[in-house]
Amino acid sequence: MNWWQAVILGIVEGITEYLPVSSTGHLRIVENLMGFKTQGAGITAFTAVIQIGAIIAAIIFFWGDIVRIVGAWFKGLLDKDAREDPDYTLGWGIIIGSIPVAVVGLVLGDFIRGPLSSIWVVAGALIVWSFVMMFADRREGLTRGMRDVTLTDSLVIGCFQALSPLFPGISRSGATISAGLFRGFDRETATRLSFFMGIPALVAAGVYEAIGSASDITAAGPILTNGGTAVIGWGPTIIALLVSLVVAYFSIAWLLKFVSSNKFTSFIWYRIALGVIILVLALTGLVAV
Repeated sequence: MNWWQAVILGIVEGITEYLPVSSTGHLRIVENLMGFKTQGAGITAFTAVIQIGAIIAAIIFFWGDIVRIVGAWFKGLLDKDAREDPDYTLGWGIIIGSIPVAVVGLVLGDFIRGPLSSIWVVAGALIVWSFVMMFADRREGLTRGMRDVTLTDSLVIGCFQALSPLFPGISRSGATISAGLFRGFDRETATRLSFFMGIPALVAAGVYEAIGSASDITAAGPILTNGGTAVIGWGPTIIALLVSLVVAYFSIAWLLKFVSSNKFTSFIWYRIALGVIILVLALTGLVAV
């Protein structure tokens, strides 16, 4: 992998990780067009590791919120009166909301990395879930805020989040934002909840995948690329990770500003168009399935 390929893939990961458009779908297309075998061990490991950059970006961006919520949660464990703080409930909600995706990942991990990693699944999920998002985005009475979050809300959002690894094209943020809208939260709160619920799951999944497959970056053997051979290596991986970190940080800031005054309509139509493009590319053989 050349440095410019690493930069492009880092940009793609950084932009799409938190937008409701499926980072998996975008990375699959770009990696395919670059000639990489997307189901090869090396590129799979590379993709898992560079996601850590986007995860770190979210932790940095929401560091103040994280410290506040964690502090309120610990304080509530020790002081009964402190349990009236909404952040205490939110802390428990984040924990409870992270359980479904953890169970799915541990129990169905091999199945997810097998048949469900197909480009057909990605394209289909992109299109089908767009209509779910459309229905959620048209709901009236989206007035609930962060202080209104209950444990039931968290569990529902967590169950929706668990769909994202099963069907990669759904996108984790697309699933959790939809759940938040269905529960009556305003768009900015639904988006923030998507981040809060996602950070623990993304950290756990990123570390697990990185530890389990990082050696494949150099030890997986040659990966076919445009008729030749290439081994990814740590150099391009670190470049892509750093690029994804910087780009993801600004992507998060932009998304929160955007949803404060806009619906998700543009994302929905973009997802449908992307799903159709993937299907056409797959049917014509321009990308490997």
